[in-house]
Amino acid sequence: MAAPPRSFSAAEVRARCAQGSCVVRCRRRLYDLSAFVRLHPGGEQLLRRRAGTDVSAALDGPPHRHSANARRWLEQYYLGELPGCRGFTQPSVTTPLHYFPPQDLVDWRKPLLWQVGYLGEKYDEWVHQPVDRPIRLFHSDFLESLSKTAWYVVFLVWTPVVLYLSWVSYTALAQGNTRLFSSFTTVLHPRAQILLPFIFLLGMFLWSLLEYLIHRFVFHMKPPASNYYLITLHFLLHGQHHKSPFDSSRLVFPPVPASLVIGFFYGVLQLLLPEVLGLSVFVGGLCGYVVYDMMHYYLHYGSPKKGTYLYGLKAYHVKHHFEHQKSGFGISTRFWDRPFRTLIPEEETFEKED
Repeated sequence: MAAPPRSFSAAEVRARCAQGSCVVRCRRRLYDLSAFVRLHPGGEQLLRRRAGTDVSAALDGPPHRHSANARRWLEQYYLGELPGCRGFTQPSVTTPLHYFPPQDLVDWRKPLLWQVGYLGEKYDEWVHQPVDRPIRLFHSDFLESLSKTAWYVVFLVWTPVVLYLSWVSYTALAQGNTRLFSSFTTVLHPRAQILLPFIFLLGMFLWSLLEYLIHRFVFHMKPPASNYYLITLHFLLHGQHHKSPFDSSRLVFPPVPASLVIGFFYGVLQLLLPEVLGLSVFVGGLCGYVVYDMMHYYLHYGSPKKGTYLYGLKAYHVKHHFEHQKSGFGISTRFWDRPFRTLIPEEETFEKED
């Protein structure tokens, strides 16, 4: 038999807010959002201003109607009840708590990777119902350590590589014996190093397209409900991130598996382009990847100033997680969502909210 929810007086709620907690009310139900305020796509101050108030109207909108996933997410911060509010009834131990989600389909005490494949047709709905809790994938501590990383490790590992390969590209181009686009021209470019910034930017631009294509067609593939292995692979690649979008150790690509993917694309460019040109495009793309990973972490954990580009992008990306999983695939930019017609409508974001 479930214990009745705790009741709080209005004075107790005010005291908690005075001490810095962000307690809000949705009709008679109280929620402590203190652990979530910095993650809110509308900004920390938006929630802070509503501490101690009823947020029912804000949840229903306008200007922004919160999704079913957002309301389910809110229940994780449930605190208790506020008697005397409109719609309040004295809780009873026999009263079913319909607000609470049903028992989960997996055992969170065990590694999830080997469980999700058994969810079958329930997997797609389950993985797109986000929760605020860390994920463990593997039984092995060693494999588990390779599957997650701190955000700054990506910067520390790959930035020196970008700088070194940029220098190698520049010096190779400066030798004056570089054959650009040798498959269809025999002209030599004695001062080809002046082209390096443009080739570098081309690499970054191509990365932005690759970022979109991988996110849309690989990370958001819908595995067949009957295929245990494809469901497991999907969860390993991206499903884990949608299930727990604020697991700070799983927001950037760990260097060891990343090096395998990066090495693959380096090989492809070396096959398609002359050696130095391929290297120059590659280093621009690698820089684009580092920028993307840093931005992705910031969009989840940063608090950009309202009205800035990153503020709108954070709201846009969170909408992708909580409501529009079949659109909004651009992360560092929304550019490619436009020609591919997967743009989340602007009115569906927090950008117009006071």
